[in-house]
Amino acid sequence: MNRLGLIGKDISYSFSRGYFTSKFEEQKLPFTYENFDLKHISEFTQLFTKGHSIVGFNVTIPYKEDIIPYLDSLNKKARKIGAVNTITINKEGKLKGYNTDCYGFKKSIKPFLKPHHKKALILGTGGASKAIAYTFKRLDIKFDYVSRTKKPGVKFTYETLTSEILKDYTIVVNSTPIGTHPNVDECPNIPYDGITNQHFLFDVIYNPSQTKFLKLGKDRGAEICNGLQMLEYQAEKAWKTWNSTF
Repeated sequence: MNRLGLIGKDISYSFSRGYFTSKFEEQKLPFTYENFDLKHISEFTQLFTKGHSIVGFNVTIPYKEDIIPYLDSLNKKARKIGAVNTITINKEGKLKGYNTDCYGFKKSIKPFLKPHHKKALILGTGGASKAIAYTFKRLDIKFDYVSRTKKPGVKFTYETLTSEILKDYTIVVNSTPIGTHPNVDECPNIPYDGITNQHFLFDVIYNPSQTKFLKLGKDRGAEICNGLQMLEYQAEKAWKTWNSTF
């Protein structure tokens, strides 16, 4: 039996294991899918015991960037993005990194885009944010980052972001884990009174299905979308990527 799995930290809640396990059972495919919950990315190499039978991985928070030094190569898109969420292992045991998050995000956001959606704010600067930024560039949507601290490439901190500034950015994407189950009462600290019915709010989180971030946006009249479809799209793209090496 060939093994696939998810690399992350505190990932018992993960969608991927149930999704792929059901897929493999329904289609009678010779694969298993498991969670590889690592306290530190350095534990990654310990997965490759003799006869491990692992043929690929997904990667989630917080290791989408940290995993890169452990790989033999990156495909062109993953190199440009600077983050990896899918890994293939070829017959020689070489590990190659890909990014299917950008595909999933683009497919899930496009139905919501309207002509006035010209500027976006990306909350957070981790691995997920990089795929989102890459997609906005391809869609010709201007964007800026919001982070807890001022650093190169970050235009706003949560302290400097005002409701007037927010009104100018009609797309707001939460790429952070803030608000994920069980911390459902948490949300990014932005001035929600700047949200209008012209806004579209996207949250990469899918559990809960409506985060506090999305609820506060909906209460202000904004359109909202959670990360479930993005996850499904990127998962199917990952499956195609793995299949190209089996």
